[in-house]
Amino acid sequence: MGKQDFIEKLSGRFLEFAAEVVKLVSKLGKFPETRHIANQLIRSSTSTGANYEEACGAESRSDFLHKMQVVLKELKESLYWLRLIKQAELPIENGEQFKKILQEAQELTNIIAKSVVTAKNNRKS
Repeated sequence: MGKQDFIEKLSGRFLEFAAEVVKLVSKLGKFPETRHIANQLIRSSTSTGANYEEACGAESRSDFLHKMQVVLKELKESLYWLRLIKQAELPIENGEQFKKILQEAQELTNIIAKSVVTAKNNRKS
């Protein structure tokens, strides 16, 4: 797989991740606590892909690294809100779909974390 293919595949994964989160939170209910969690999760999960797209168009290595660190930060925040949904035992309509979303968030976090480390190492060279 070439670099451009990898970028496009990862971009698609971010888009799918955000779409699945939107579907998930739309079924959480309209209570004040679930609205707060839903809003925070929507914000962080949808910004991951947008920030990744910005990173792909970065003007310098330093700009790329900064934007990728933002992606990582937003992914970690998304993971927090997903874990909170699980810990608080909020009603999830489809438990298997929730597990897939949680797993995808972790996989994306691992990929981006490795990219950040690589970018930092390349910057030093």
